[in-house]
Amino acid sequence: MDRLFRSYRVLAYVVGVLLAFGSFVALPMRYLLTEGSDLQRLGETFSLVWVIHGWIYIAYVVVAFLLARRERWSITFTVVMLAAGLIPLLIFWVERWVEAKVLEPVETSPI
Repeated sequence: MDRLFRSYRVLAYVVGVLLAFGSFVALPMRYLLTEGSDLQRLGETFSLVWVIHGWIYIAYVVVAFLLARRERWSITFTVVMLAAGLIPLLIFWVERWVEAKVLEPVETSPI
């Protein structure tokens, strides 16, 4: 595995965990619990996750785009790869898909 692909994998997992935590823990705690309760205030504190996710997502987009261009993947696949960091849990599936594409043996045509 090369450095760009390793960077992509690390960023994909970090973005995925932050997005899942923000979506399934921080948002419900902030908006679904009783206003002013301790857990609701904790949910407001956890909302800082969105800022961290946003900054790391920017790095993810840059690295994912560079990887997609180097591998010469289609525009459709590249867009799905970039958007995966915005839909909770999708990024884990897409990361495995990317891993399979990067690690698949290269077919050479006989000359």
